[in-house]
Parts: sequence; structure tokens; C-alpha cells
Amino acid sequence: MSTIKILLTDNCHHVLKQKLETAGISCDEFFTDSKEKLLNCIHQYNGVVVRSKFIVDKQFIDSGIRLKCIGRLGSGMETIDVEYAEKKGITCLNSPEGNRDAVGEHTLAMLLGLFNHLNKINNEIKQGLWRREANRGLELKGKTVGIMGYGNMGAAFAKRLQGFDVETLAYDKYKTRFSDNYAKKVDLKTLFENADILSLHVPLTEETHYMVDNKFLQSFKKDIYLINTSRGKVIKTSDLVDKLKLGKVKGSCLDVLEYENMIMDKLDPEALGEDFKYLIHADNVLLSPHVAGWTVESKYKLADVLATKIINVFILDE
Repeated sequence: MSTIKILLTDNCHHVLKQKLETAGISCDEFFTDSKEKLLNCIHQYNGVVVRSKFIVDKQFIDSGIRLKCIGRLGSGMETIDVEYAEKKGITCLNSPEGNRDAVGEHTLAMLLGLFNHLNKINNEIKQGLWRREANRGLELKGKTVGIMGYGNMGAAFAKRLQGFDVETLAYDKYKTRFSDNYAKKVDLKTLFENADILSLHVPLTEETHYMVDNKFLQSFKKDIYLINTSRGKVIKTSDLVDKLKLGKVKGSCLDVLEYENMIMDKLDPEALGEDFKYLIHADNVLLSPHVAGWTVESKYKLADVLATKIINVFILDE
């Protein structure tokens, strides 16, 4: 059998390379932001591991004439043309099992932080202010939490809500009979009628792009709190800001933003516009820089899970 060669295109935990090489798979590391450079060498490899620096499109896939596997370090597959790859017999893998715990914990942390004004009061105290009455918090107990998308991330969040005495309802268009000890399966109408809090855990697809717009938010019977740790473009930001101003959305936790580029190291409020400026100045909006799935532990687990799946493709399926 000829040597199996995998190209690693982004930095990750060393366990990925270590585990693959132990299984007899050769690994080359080529970390570059240039898709063109990768196009010049991808024909040599049987597999490639990517994150989100570039789009794995038809051109890239066609250039990978030996590709049998494309692995994504993470959960979202929107940067890979999965349908085209699979038509060409290429297995597409991701590793949501690796960061679901991190996302579940971060989602809960953001919600508790918003309800208890933690970011606001931390800043006030550092400015010499001691405002107690103005910062009365809210309790989760007695609230109804709606989860949209009950895969690895949604289920992980539901599990972490146990012990807070909340009712947890889950809606997933593509799953059936998934009620468990942590959440009750409901239809969308029931979610709209009962949720006090909505947490989004859906992939970015043509169907979910701008899914959360004025019409969607107005469909809720109650004024709600909105959490998004999935993908920024699931929410139409201008409509969210409108509903925040009107009080239909009472507060929001956003780990992801519509404005994210493929790589974004610095935010420019002026360039991003008035809606973004509203979000960063609103006391009832809590933001984080797409790090819900980024922990010390998840870095290892993402690599470890993906390595096992790649080995299964090349070794166990022979």
C-alpha cells in the first residue's frame, strides 16, 4: 500500500499529527493564507485538514485529484462544498464532539452574565461606581429556554441548564424523537408561544441565512432574550437592532457577528456601521469574539476526534 499523505493547512493541537502518524499516515504542515499556494500542491495529497481560512470550492476539490477525505477542525461546514466533494467520492468530516462542551458552557456563561449585568458592573466598579439597585439581576429559575437546533451544541447547552429549574424546549426541523432528560421536542409554533429565551445552534445554510429577521422575532408571543453562538449571518443584524430598540428583544448574547470576515483580527466600528456601533454600546448586549468553542480542552479534543475519524476513513475502511 502506498503512503497516505495528509496536508494540514492550519495550526492545531499536535495530537492530530501525532495520532495520524502513529497510524501510519504521513502529515505535512503548510500554514498559509494563500489559497493559490495550496492549489499548487493539493494534488499530492490523499486528505486535507482545514479550518476556515479559505473556501474549499469546486476549483480546490478538482485540484485535489487524489483526495479521499476533507477534514474540518470544528463543526461548521459552510466553507466546504460538501455536496460537490461527496459527488466525487470524497468523505467530508468535522469534529463537533470536540468543542460541544465548550460551546455549552460559554452559552450558559453569556446568559448568566447578561442576566446579572456582570460586564457592566465590572466596568462600573473599576470606574469607582458602586450601583446596587441599578443592577438588580434576573434569575433563570422559572424561565422557558428555547433551543433552535438540537445537535451537539444545542444538546450540550440543554444539559448544562439542568439544576436551574427552567423548562427547556427544543426545535429541530431535521430531527425526530429527540426529547431526552434535558429538553422536550416541540414544533416551531410552540417555541414561539412559550420561549423567554432563545438560543441558536443551527448551521449556516441557504435556509438559515438571515433566518432571524423582523418577521421571525415578531413571531414570539413574549419579549425574549436572544443568544447566538452558531453563525453570525443566521441573524439579520439590522432587524435585531430594531427589536432591541423596541424592547421585543430584551437583551442579546452574541458570540458571532454578521460582519465576520474569513479572518478578522481588528474591529472597526466606523467601517461596520451604525448597527454594530449600537451593539457595542448597548448595556443589554453581551459580545464575545467567536470563542464559544475555544478552550484549552477543546483544542485537544477537536484534533483528537478528527484524527480518529480520518483514520477510520483510510485505515479501518480498507
